[in-house]
Amino acid sequence: MSSRDPARASRFQSPFPRRPWEDQRHGSPYMAAGAGGATNSSLKGIIVGGITGGIEICITYPTEYVKTQLQLDEKVGKYKGIVDCTQQTVKERGLGGLYRGLSVLLYGSIPKSAVRFGAFEQFKGLMAAPDGSLSLGAKMLCGLGAGVSEAVLVVTPMETVKVKFINDQRSANPKFRGFFHGVKHIIAEKGIRGTYQGVTATIMKQGSNQLIRFSVVECLKDWYTGYDTAKRKDIPLYVTGAIGAFAGACSVLGNTPLDVVKTRMQGLDAQKYKNTWDCAKQIWYNEGARAFYKGTIPRMSRVCLDVGITFVIYDSFMIYFNKIWP
Repeated sequence: MSSRDPARASRFQSPFPRRPWEDQRHGSPYMAAGAGGATNSSLKGIIVGGITGGIEICITYPTEYVKTQLQLDEKVGKYKGIVDCTQQTVKERGLGGLYRGLSVLLYGSIPKSAVRFGAFEQFKGLMAAPDGSLSLGAKMLCGLGAGVSEAVLVVTPMETVKVKFINDQRSANPKFRGFFHGVKHIIAEKGIRGTYQGVTATIMKQGSNQLIRFSVVECLKDWYTGYDTAKRKDIPLYVTGAIGAFAGACSVLGNTPLDVVKTRMQGLDAQKYKNTWDCAKQIWYNEGARAFYKGTIPRMSRVCLDVGITFVIYDSFMIYFNKIWP
C-alpha cells in the first residue's frame, strides 16, 4: 500500500496534540507563542513602538515643557500655575517657546518607545501561559522590565539633555544652540557620565511607570474581554484609549515624587546634590512634602493624553502587523 493511501492516512494521528496557542496566536495584538513567537512579537513591538513614539510626542510636547518648568521652579512665586507658566513662556519666546527642546525628545522618543514595547513583548512572550495569558505578577515583571530597559538604554541620556535644554533657557545667556551642540557641550564638560545624571532615579521612575501602566492596561483588557485573550483584537479603540488614559493617571499619582527628584538630578544645578537620596532629602527639608508633587496637573494632562494615544496607535498597528506578519 502506498504511503499516501487516503485510508491509511485517515487512520494515522500525530502523537503530538495541537497546542492551544496555535489556534489563538492571532487573537491578541500582544499574543506570542514560544521563543519564535516571542522574537517575532518583539520585533513588531520595536517597529510599531518607534512609529507610535514619534507621533505621540509631537502632539503632547507642550505639556511636557510646562511640567518640567514647574518642577525646576524652586523659588516659589515665579510661576503661579500652568496657565501663568504658559503665558510667560509665550510672552517671552512666542509659541515656539513651548516647543523648546522638542528635537531632543523627538530623537529620543522613537527609540524609547521602540525599546519599551519591544522589551515588553519579549518578556511577555517568554512569561505568558500557553494561551497567551499573564498572571498579575508576570504583568508587573514585564512592565518593570520594559521600564528598566528603556531607562538604561534611552531615557536617562535623553532626559538629561532635555532637562538641561529647558533649564538653559531659564538663564540670562543660554549657551545651547541646538541638540547636537548641547550634547557636544555636555560631553566635553562632563564626559559620557554627564548624560547619565540621575540614572538611579530614572530607573526607579521608568520602572515603576511601566510596571503600573502595563499592569493596569493588561488587567483592564482582561476584565473587559472576560479573560478571553482571543477577543482582544475586538476591543474598540475608544475603550483602548480610555484604558490607556486611566493607566497613565495611575502612574502619575504613583510616581510623580520620583519624577521630581529625577528632574532635579538632571538639571543644571544637579551638582549641589550628593546623590538621589540627598536630592530627595533637600527637597523635603527646604520645600516641604508638597514639592514632590510639583507639576502634577500638567504631567497628568500630558501623561493621560500620551498613554491613551500611545496604546490606541500601538494596538491599531499591532493588529495590522499581526495580520500581515504572523
